[in-house]
Amino acid sequence: MLHVSDLTKAYGDHLLFERVSFVVNAGEHVGLVGPNGSGKTTLLRILAGEETPDAGSVRYDVPRTRVGYLPQAIAYGPDDTVRDVLGGASVNDPDALATRLEHLAVALGNAAAQGAPTDQLEAEYTAVLERLSQPALLLPEHLLAQVLAGLGLAHVAPDTPVRILSGGQKTRLGLARLLLERPLFLLLDEPTNHLDITALQWLEEYLHSYEGGMLIVSHDRTFLDRTVTGILEMDPEEHAVSPYPGTYSDYARTKERERERLRQEYAAQQERIAQLEGAVRQLKGHARSIEQGTIHFHYRKRAKKVARQAVMRQRRIERLIASEEYIEKPRGDAWTLKLDFVNTPPSGQDVVTLEGVAKAYAGHTLFADVHLILRRGERLALVGPNGAGKTTLLRLISGHEAPTAGVVRLGANVHLGYFSQEQELLDWDRTPLETVRALAPLDETDARSFLHFFLFQGDEVFVPVGQLSYGERARLALGTLVLQGCNLLLLDEPINHLDIPSRESFEQALSAFEGTVLAVVHDRYFIEHFATGIWAVGGGTIRRFVDLEDLQRAGLYDATLTEPDDAPGRPAVS
Repeated sequence: MLHVSDLTKAYGDHLLFERVSFVVNAGEHVGLVGPNGSGKTTLLRILAGEETPDAGSVRYDVPRTRVGYLPQAIAYGPDDTVRDVLGGASVNDPDALATRLEHLAVALGNAAAQGAPTDQLEAEYTAVLERLSQPALLLPEHLLAQVLAGLGLAHVAPDTPVRILSGGQKTRLGLARLLLERPLFLLLDEPTNHLDITALQWLEEYLHSYEGGMLIVSHDRTFLDRTVTGILEMDPEEHAVSPYPGTYSDYARTKERERERLRQEYAAQQERIAQLEGAVRQLKGHARSIEQGTIHFHYRKRAKKVARQAVMRQRRIERLIASEEYIEKPRGDAWTLKLDFVNTPPSGQDVVTLEGVAKAYAGHTLFADVHLILRRGERLALVGPNGAGKTTLLRLISGHEAPTAGVVRLGANVHLGYFSQEQELLDWDRTPLETVRALAPLDETDARSFLHFFLFQGDEVFVPVGQLSYGERARLALGTLVLQGCNLLLLDEPINHLDIPSRESFEQALSAFEGTVLAVVHDRYFIEHFATGIWAVGGGTIRRFVDLEDLQRAGLYDATLTEPDDAPGRPAVS
C-alpha cells in the first residue's frame, strides 16, 4: 500500500535519514518511534507530499487523494467555523458537493490564467469529484455523529468560530475532519495530543477496526500497544529506519534483549582484547629482560623471536579493531532526559488539605464541596476531561488562584514546585543559563554542566526561553524544579511533549523522588506504572480512586470523563 525506497533527507550538514526503505501493506498499522529530532515529522511530511526528499521515492497503491494526513500543528483560517472545517454540508450533501466543485473549477481556471500554483486546488477538486461520483463515499449520518461524539465535539455548534475553541478542541476538530474523509491510508503525527482518556479510548477502538493502512507517530505507549501491529524505529545515530514486528511492548522487549546481547558481546570482546594486550605486554617484557640480561647471541636471537610474537599479537588486536567484527561500546541513552531530584526535605504527613473547596467562573461551577487530603509520599494522577478544571485545581493549590469557597491548606514544611502547562512561570527573556543561575549559586561551568543533563548543549544555553520549542521549555522547567529542592511537585501535563525515552527517564526519576506528586497526565502507561492513586475531576466534584480500573468500575469513563470541553467564550481552564 505504501512503498518507500531509498529516502534521504538532510538540512544543510544535518543528516536526518539516509537510504531509508520500507513497506506498509494493506491493513497494517505501524507505529513510527524515535527520539525528538530524529526526523519522524519530516518523514511523515515527505510521505504526505508536503516536503520533498533529497533522494528516493514514495509510492502508494491508492490514489493520493485518499491518503489522509494529520499534522502536529493544524492551520485554520481566521474566519473558519466548525462547519467549514468539517467540509460544511459537503461532507454529506451531494448538492453542497456539486456547489463546491463549481467553485473549485472557477478557482482552478483563475489560477491557471494567472500562472499561480494549482496543485492544492487540483487535489481538492479530484477528492470532491470522487466523493460526488461515488455515492458510497458519502458520509452516513450516524458516522458523523459517532466521530463527533467520540472526540467530545458533539456539543459544539456548527457555526462556532474555530478561533475561540481551546487548543484541545482544535486538535480534535482536525482529527474529526480527517476521519470523516474516510481515507484509505492514514498518516497521523501525534494524534493523541490534547485527548483525554475517554477520547483516547474511543480513537483506539476506531483505529483498531480501521481496515486501511496506517503510519502513526506517537509517544503514548499504551495507545501504540492497542493500535499498531508493527514498529518502525528511527535511529538518529545511524540515520536509519529499522522494522520490528508486534506492539510497542514487543518492540521494547526486543530492544532490551538486543541491548543486553550487545553488552555481553562487547564485554566478551573487551575481555579478549585485554587478554591479547596482556600477552603483548608480557612478551615485550620478557624480550626486554632477555636483551638486558645477556649479550649471548643465542639468547638475544630468542629475545627477537619473542618480540616478533608480541608485534604479531599487537597487529591481531589492530586488525580486530579495524574489522567489521569489532563491537563499538554500546551507546548509552545519551539523548534521553537525565533527572536527579536531590536534597528533598521531609514535609508534614498531610501535604495538601482541601476543605469544602469550590471554584466557579462567571457563574459556571467547575467543582464544589471538595474534601480531599494529599498525604506525604503519595504520587497521584489528576485526570478528567479537558475543561473540567484540572489546571485550575493545581493553581488553587499553588496559590495562583483563590477558591470561590472553602479552604486550601498546605502542610508543615511543604516546599512547592509547580510545572505549568503554559510555562508562564519561566522568564521568556532570560536564557536557560541565566534561568538556572538565578535559582542556584552556580558558576557558568557548573550551570552549563547542569543544563547538559537536560539536553541543552553548546550555544543552546544562550537562546532566549521565548525562542525555545515547547519540549525544550518543558525540559528547562523540570530543571528548575530540581534546583529548588521542593518536596511537593504539582505537574501540569509534564510529559506531553517528551519522547518515549525521556518519558521513561522522567518516570524513573519521579519513582526515586522522596516527596509528594500531583500530576495532570493522560498517558495511561504513566498512570498505571507510576501513580499510587487517582483524583478524578468531573461531574461538578473531585473524587479519589485507587487506579484506572477502579475508575472504570465506577462508570466514570462515561460520566466524569466525557463532559464538554471548555465552553467557547470562557477561559480555558485545563
